[in-house]
Amino acid sequence: MVLAAALGTLAVGAILKRPCDSGNWSDGRQYRRLCYTDIIPLYGTERLTGGRLPYLDPCPPEAGPQCDEYPVLTMYLMRLAAWLGHGYQGFYYANVILLTLCALITALALYRIAGERALYFAFAPTLLIYAFVNWDLLAVALATTATLAYLRGRDELSGAMLGLGAAAKFYPALFLIPFVLGRLRERRRGGAVLLVVWSAVAYSAVNLAFLLAARHAWFNFFRFNANRSVDWDSLWFVACTKLGRSTGCRWSPKLINALSLGTFVCLASLLWWRRWARHPDFARWTFGFPLLVAFLLTNKVYSPQYGLWLLPWFALSLPNAALFAAFEVADVFVFVTRFSWFGRYAGHGGASLRWFQVALIVRAVVLVGCLVAWVAGKEDEALPTTTSTPQTSVAGLPS
Repeated sequence: MVLAAALGTLAVGAILKRPCDSGNWSDGRQYRRLCYTDIIPLYGTERLTGGRLPYLDPCPPEAGPQCDEYPVLTMYLMRLAAWLGHGYQGFYYANVILLTLCALITALALYRIAGERALYFAFAPTLLIYAFVNWDLLAVALATTATLAYLRGRDELSGAMLGLGAAAKFYPALFLIPFVLGRLRERRRGGAVLLVVWSAVAYSAVNLAFLLAARHAWFNFFRFNANRSVDWDSLWFVACTKLGRSTGCRWSPKLINALSLGTFVCLASLLWWRRWARHPDFARWTFGFPLLVAFLLTNKVYSPQYGLWLLPWFALSLPNAALFAAFEVADVFVFVTRFSWFGRYAGHGGASLRWFQVALIVRAVVLVGCLVAWVAGKEDEALPTTTSTPQTSVAGLPS
């Protein structure tokens, strides 16, 4: 049932994107028909039309700083799709197949953890509208399988999946924090060490060869994100533009980076302290959800498809149907006003910037409500528990 629901949602999502699959967007259809996807334009801007190997073969000068802008696993998933499908349309549908497999892996892992609550993911409108916008489902699948492995007590596998997830998108690395804290609370220091060691091993196995062979190109992901300005969908952009009075931000990326990191650390620490004060025995691994929400609320980039990151956690850590429904409504509100405003910005008509930013604030308010609910801990009885057993640590000490 869960897999069928996910397939149905993905099929509808692919149908909604169909008007844009040819790459002929001269009439502004990507905004008028709300079928935009990064996959189509990035086939050209990432220089995947030939046989170029990301990082190893240099980007042409005219490609600009966004060429090879993604981490290694994501870039080579794109490279694989370009080999499987030729032309913009073939490339798009090859990615649809690969990303569908990632979504089904996620749904299966969620079912094995939380049973029918995996339907939170399978039926989510966020999955429908964003599954084929970018390649985030790869990292979502790896992060979710890492969580399954952690809850089954397989720390080596969990760490390796987190390392691979970080090699596809940075955010799975955040889950090392709650997972390690969980093992330390269980007095299983060996498990905590295994999580860290195997995540480092997996990340290095994917990245080290590219770092050594093409250092400058490999660092482009970090360089690009450090230097980029605030994203349209971030609260920092709302603050910069003061609800529609401007379309630019005068604050430097360096200042925003420092403020973003500082507010993230402070918010995450506050959430941990408040939850610990109310429920000292709470399951540490569930801290992954508020940690991720805090990251999205404080970061200078909140790309629209990042909502996919949160979907598994509504089934895992906050199985609150009302809050999930509120988030989904808010996320769809952002989707519609965002791309409609882009259409207006490009001269094709659409919603105003003010409506788009109202939608961003509504979504932020809903996410704050989710944080309050997590701190209150009313859903604890419905959460899965770890099934780990004591094992020998790598240091030779009892875990």
